[in-house]
Amino acid sequence: MMKQNWKKEMPLIAMIVTPFLYIAYIWDELPDRIPMHWNAAGEIDRYGDKSEMWMLPFMLPVLAYVLMTVVPYIDPKKKIEQMGGKYHTLKFYLVLSTTLLCMGILFMMQQGGETKNNWIAAGIGFMFLVLGNFFKTIQPNYFVGIRTPWTLEHPVVWKKTHLLGGKLWFVGGLCLMALAFILPPQHAFIFLMIVSAILVFVPIVYSYLEFKKLGAAQTNQ
Repeated sequence: MMKQNWKKEMPLIAMIVTPFLYIAYIWDELPDRIPMHWNAAGEIDRYGDKSEMWMLPFMLPVLAYVLMTVVPYIDPKKKIEQMGGKYHTLKFYLVLSTTLLCMGILFMMQQGGETKNNWIAAGIGFMFLVLGNFFKTIQPNYFVGIRTPWTLEHPVVWKKTHLLGGKLWFVGGLCLMALAFILPPQHAFIFLMIVSAILVFVPIVYSYLEFKKLGAAQTNQ
């Protein structure tokens, strides 16, 4: 069972607390109604009460931290434990990326929210980059990684899929981060959707094809 090292956990807790402190700091400067939703053109199409801002840190860094903390304890195969310190490093960067994304969104809300899509694209790009960099170290499990019926069925398919997926996610994340603030908000949103679709569906299809190829090879033996 993985033990909690509170000395290592404190920086993560500090990251989680930061967005809440930032909201409190800018609270009096915020209008009563703030932008809450943007359409594909980067235009504000819904406003809400500024109290809704308190939900954002819960949905991003807090949720990421809780999930990454709980997963090793409920992993039935205990594969997460085999990652050792690499799992904590992955947890650190995932919490960091969600915190940065949260802070970016809060900052844009404070500024009027006109370029929020750019911050979202950059933040999600950073998360793709981080996860892609760790894919090759993730052992087969039910919680973290590219979990398709075919990767979970065979460790070889898992390994090959995560090697390919890791490269794709790393490069895709770099592209999103590089172009997020070059493209207009509406184009950044479209580019984010296209890249996300590629990064999700290519590994899924690849895992199926590798599983079928493996099955055919075993049949011919």
